[in-house]
Formats: sequence, C-alpha cells, structure tokens
Amino acid sequence: MNLRFVEAFVWVARLKSITRGAEKLCLTQSAVSNRVAALEQELGITLLDRRERGFKLTPAGARFLQYAERLLALQREMKTELGSPEQLPLSLRIGGIETALHTWLIPMVDQLKKSNPQLELELTIETTPVLVEQLRRGSLDLAFAALPALGEQIANEVLAPLEMVFVGPLGMARKRPLSVDELLARDLMTFQRGSAPHVALLDLLRSLGAADKRVHTVSSISALVRLAESGFGIATLPRAAAEQLQSRNRIAILRCDAALAPLPMVASYWSGPVAPGLSKALHEALAFVRAQ
Repeated sequence: MNLRFVEAFVWVARLKSITRGAEKLCLTQSAVSNRVAALEQELGITLLDRRERGFKLTPAGARFLQYAERLLALQREMKTELGSPEQLPLSLRIGGIETALHTWLIPMVDQLKKSNPQLELELTIETTPVLVEQLRRGSLDLAFAALPALGEQIANEVLAPLEMVFVGPLGMARKRPLSVDELLARDLMTFQRGSAPHVALLDLLRSLGAADKRVHTVSSISALVRLAESGFGIATLPRAAAEQLQSRNRIAILRCDAALAPLPMVASYWSGPVAPGLSKALHEALAFVRAQ
C-alpha cells in the first residue's frame, strides 16, 4: 500500500475537503483525487461518499481513517528509530499577528532553531482572521492570534493577554497621566477595523460617552509608530512592543486616566498525530511563550 496515498486520504479526511488537502500537501486537486481513487481501488471499498453535496466519509472510510492514522504514526516511529535524525528535515509553519512579531515571536523562533538544527521555518505574519482560516485549512501548524481556530483536531491554548497602552510623540512624555479630555482632543489610531484592539478602543470610547469619536485604522505597527512619532495622533500598542520600539523611535508610552482592555492571545495548533520532531518543536514553542 502506497503510504503517500494513505497520507493524501488522511489530510482530505482531516480537513474535510479535497481542495484543502491538496493545499496542505502542495499538490493539485486532481493528484489528490487520483491518490484517493487509487487507494479505493486497491482496498476494494469506497472511502468518500460522493453522492453528498457536502464532504462525508462512508462508514468504511471512517473506519479506514483509524487504520490510516495508525499506519502513518508507525511510519513516523520507524523513521525516528531507524533513520538518521540529523538527515530528517523538519518543516514548521508558524503564523502570528504582528503584535507577536514585535514581542516574543523572534526570540521563540531563535530558540527553536538552536534546539532543532534541522528546522526549516515557514513564518507568516497576518491578521487574526487570515491566520485562523489558514490553520483551519491546514496551511499552518501553529498560529498565535487574538481568536481561537475552531475545527476537529485543532487545539487552542489561551495565553496571557497583552497589556495595551497609548503611545504618542516623545514630546508628550510627562509625569502626570493624560486626562480623558486631553485624550479625546487628539486623533486616535489603532489596528485594522474589526481587530481586537480596534474593538477595545471603540468600547472604551463608548464608555467615555464619545462613541462618535473618529478612529484611524492602520494595519502595520511600523506605520502606527511612524504616525505617532510625527505627531499625527495617539496610537494604541501592546506595552511589550511599545517598550521595545520606543528605544529606537521618538515615541513615548503615555499614562492615561482611561485604560484599554488587554489584547487576548491564543495559540492554535493541530492536535492529531504528527511527526515526533514536529511535536517536540510545537511543545517547545508553546513552553517558550508560556514562560514569557
């Protein structure tokens, strides 16, 4: 039995889509369909119920999936025990929101590389909705975002939230906090519309009786910093990122009488059977982030 065909079936079953299975395996849809069809012919059973409009395994397909998972797990064990670990490349696909990039993501990746010399890294920086969808479709192994990814065999771990602060030009640095009136007198900037920081800022403005206050949205932390530095307005940033960035830019963290809600952080990853090396790297990444 060709284990590549078995692997194709497993990913189609996990992701409930031939299209997503093909994306995961970097193959064409026709190649994946042919592999599943060849497996069905060899087994003499039908694995996918093609009469249904949505995705559905046949009873035999659901049963075979259990054997297929065990076959692939056994293959990984054989490679680990009998192969040369240093010759086995390890590809880890990590996604994160830009906030993670400016806090602990780079040190985490650096630590992973030191403890896993064979690591081949694929790093994606995107918005939370994009990351959640990419992980759900199997295009990522691990994602750090503001919302969990939902799906079978996807695990979510709530991480410590990030404190959010107001940031302005260096000339605004002062000992006393900004009053609410001083804050509302300035243009306000935050992350892209619909993001957790954007929603939190709007909620704060509503609580202050300023629901009609105009808020500028910017998708890049670097652009937010440049605009704040220029005096265009006051930006909201995670404190951890702001503390790093203020050492290289003429910005200051502003104390304020009005407090922002913290930014939630969630680690999402596939919980199904994976290569031992990949499982080790995933747990190391999570342990590193927890320690932060």
